[in-house]
Amino acid sequence: MRIELSGTGRRFNQDWIFRRANLSFTTGEAYALTGPNGSGKSTLLQVIGGLMQPSEGKVAYHADGKPVAAEDVFRHIALAAPYLEVIEEFTVTEFLEFHRRFKPLRAGISVPEIIDRIGLGAAAHKQVRHYSSGMKQRVKLAQAFFSDTPVLLLDEPTSNLDNVGVQLYKDLIAEEAQGRLVIVCSNDPVEYEFCNTVLSVMDYKPAAQRR
Repeated sequence: MRIELSGTGRRFNQDWIFRRANLSFTTGEAYALTGPNGSGKSTLLQVIGGLMQPSEGKVAYHADGKPVAAEDVFRHIALAAPYLEVIEEFTVTEFLEFHRRFKPLRAGISVPEIIDRIGLGAAAHKQVRHYSSGMKQRVKLAQAFFSDTPVLLLDEPTSNLDNVGVQLYKDLIAEEAQGRLVIVCSNDPVEYEFCNTVLSVMDYKPAAQRR
């Protein structure tokens, strides 16, 4: 999978969040998007992932050397982010079974095995609304890491996780991110220490906004 931004920008009202971004992301590589709080990291990630349309320029997607139609982009991308909510009336089993209707699981693992892998086996019968914030974050990570997609987008992936949860994240990166295109949106080096390319959204701000 390859994602290319050409002269891409996004604004809200009259304020440009970023402009003139010329970027290329390729399967098998890991990238970090960094920048101060409120600088537009998440906005850039959402534009990259097709969740938000650019205000200028374009975003192009290619799989196996062929263009991917805009309506099919979501099939290639898995995302874990604070602004993506889980369905709280479901149990974690029901949520993952529902999710797999739209994106198949990676080969060789079942929903019960995923639940055990993220340490929620004892709470599998509970509705997600009864989970702590850290448990909900584990569910978000599970639906992203274990979706059979070539692209993995992670926005603040260790939010609300304790030390055990952070180690789980690191283990998932080591075990489930190989051979995929991974983009991590973060200010915490612990979350992106494995990335071989680190980008700053500040490099794509209008000159007057750069600090």
